[in-house]
Amino acid sequence: MSQSKILVVDDEAENRQVLTRWLTENGYSVSAAASGEEALNATRQKPADLILLDIMMPGMLGYDAARA
Repeated sequence: MSQSKILVVDDEAENRQVLTRWLTENGYSVSAAASGEEALNATRQKPADLILLDIMMPGMLGYDAARA
């Protein structure tokens, strides 16, 4: 059985690091993005099973990234 792939999207580096570490320790394959634009590019290259998406980010809001 393959690992579930999770994309963590947050403009705060500490939030990305904490979530990535916790999820990895619990057996998930995790990638991270610092913006909505990065998240869209990441999902085009490597689709995720689940995206944990911050809503309030500079530039593209999480809502806009989710719609896209």
